[in-house]
This record gives sequence, C-alpha cells and structure tokens, in this order.
Amino acid sequence: MSAPSLLGIIELGGYPNLMPLYQRLGFQVDLLNSQRKARNYLKKTVPDVIVAEYNFQTDFRDRSSNLETLMAVLQRQPQVKLIVFYMPEFEHKFNLLRERFPIFDAIPFPIIEAKVEAALKRALVT
Repeated sequence: MSAPSLLGIIELGGYPNLMPLYQRLGFQVDLLNSQRKARNYLKKTVPDVIVAEYNFQTDFRDRSSNLETLMAVLQRQPQVKLIVFYMPEFEHKFNLLRERFPIFDAIPFPIIEAKVEAALKRALVT
C-alpha cells in the first residue's frame, strides 16, 4: 500500500512549519503557495488530504474567499478530506462556506500542531 498523500496550500502562513508533522504521520507531501497552482495540481493528482487556509476577501468580484474555486474542483473528488485553517474573526463568513461545501475539519488560528495532528489522524482512519 502506498503512503497517503497530502497537498498543503500555504498562501499566507503565519503558523509553524507542519512538514515534519506531515512526514512523521507518513504522508507523501506536496506544498504549493497559490490556489491557481493547486487547481493545476488537482488536474493531474488527487491527494488524500488537503490542508489549506481560508482567506476572506471582500474585493473578490464573484466569491468571498480563496477557497471557493478549490471547492468547486473538490466537488468532483468527494473522497478528498479538506482541513482548513481560518481566522476566528472571519468564522461567520467561513461558516457560510461550510454550509455550501463539505469540509472535513476546521482549525482556528493560532494553529496548534496537536490539533492538526488529531485532524490528520482522523483523516487517515475515515
């Protein structure tokens, strides 16, 4: 059996380097720094887990965050488990997105490695 795969999308950061955690849990990891690159990646590769940030932005013309385009792609890949990091001050906006799209787990900032580890371990067994 091959190692589970994880795509990390780090657009803003502001949290610890989680690569050692991902590797310790046995994931084959790819890291990208934009949703555009993630969309192209997902055309060729379907990871088991995606870890991404929710970035609410009022200046988007046709959406409210960076994740809506990604979510549209993931609708065709429902087996992918999405773990999202979000800012607590935008939780109300993030919850609107959660009503429309399935999100495996959500972790508020500040990001604590133990919470990420617990979410990833659940993703491995479900």
